[in-house]
Amino acid sequence: MNNDSIAANIAKVLQQVSNAVEKYHRRPESVRVMAVSKTQQAEAVRAAANAGLVDFGENYLQEALDKIHSCADLGLTWHFIGPIQSNKTRPIAASFQWVHSVDREKILRRLSEHRDPEQAPLNICIQVNVSKEASKSGVAPENLAPLLALATELPNLKLRGLMAIPAASDDFDTQKQACDRMAELFRDAQSRYPSMDTLSMGMSADLEAAVAAGSNMLRIGTAIFGARHR
Repeated sequence: MNNDSIAANIAKVLQQVSNAVEKYHRRPESVRVMAVSKTQQAEAVRAAANAGLVDFGENYLQEALDKIHSCADLGLTWHFIGPIQSNKTRPIAASFQWVHSVDREKILRRLSEHRDPEQAPLNICIQVNVSKEASKSGVAPENLAPLLALATELPNLKLRGLMAIPAASDDFDTQKQACDRMAELFRDAQSRYPSMDTLSMGMSADLEAAVAAGSNMLRIGTAIFGARHR
């Protein structure tokens, strides 16, 4: 996909977000768009950055590290959003500003241990398997509380919020129900941990439902870059 197409797609996505924000009486500045750039080349990241995006999400560590290095001059904010193997926590902690896909105690502890205290604290979102799908990562809602507590106790981390990938559906009401369940979990957690300000939820296919439910960070890949290469 060429740079002009990426810029045009971003304009369409931002218009969709603007329409949803207005429809559901959200503040325009309250919703951030993260470009999910996994499998994309560094040139595509540059095109998206030139179109105004600053947040980029990656799933695959080595591919991400290459892009972070290639695009270091752009001042981007990098989010790790894929499943985390315990032997990958050191480079993740060193190279990303955010990690959205934490779902177990061991990973939290290792990220804290491997984050250089000279760096800003690593922003953490706990991934919740809100639809309880066997194929999805994430902590079960009923097991969320201990992870939240631990994330606030460990050094070098800052608990920022929750992340979810609700079960895929083409039906808006079904999408909205799952997003509403996640938003309720977020509000409950936020009441106990005021540092939490981020509900990372909503992708290309369920963007409107996520905004309607209260998401403030959308993770958009296909609608920006087209179908993934792998």
